[in-house]
Amino acid sequence: MSIEVGEKLSGKVSGITHFGAFIDLGEGKTGLVHISEVSNSFVKDINDVLKVGETVEVKVMSVGDDGKIGLSIRRLQEDAQPSKPQREARAPRKEYRKPAVHSAPKKQSFDDLMSDFMKDSEDRLLSLKRNTEGKRGGRGGRRN
Repeated sequence: MSIEVGEKLSGKVSGITHFGAFIDLGEGKTGLVHISEVSNSFVKDINDVLKVGETVEVKVMSVGDDGKIGLSIRRLQEDAQPSKPQREARAPRKEYRKPAVHSAPKKQSFDDLMSDFMKDSEDRLLSLKRNTEGKRGGRGGRRN
């Protein structure tokens, strides 16, 4: 019996481990269903889903040169479900944006601009001094 990728087979669960279940496919062939391929939902303990001796339908996912056979129950279930009809492609919605209203900046004299700059600069320097003052000196905390 030649096993090919994509083939659907029936087999018996011959052993269960923490990482998956071994499926006896007959004629001395055994494959592995990894725990991630058992169900569409998360499986914490494979013993909750499969039992030794249980007959299951599987899909062949891989056949290695060394004789290892990768199986899946989940993909077989996905194939059996009818595919959802795809939605018709719609043109992307155009987002309405309120037009920006720009007011003309006030004309300020050079002295007013310089005064604002100096105030802002002094505030930034004071803030910088406060933030770095306590960080000097290591263990002692703030020093005068």
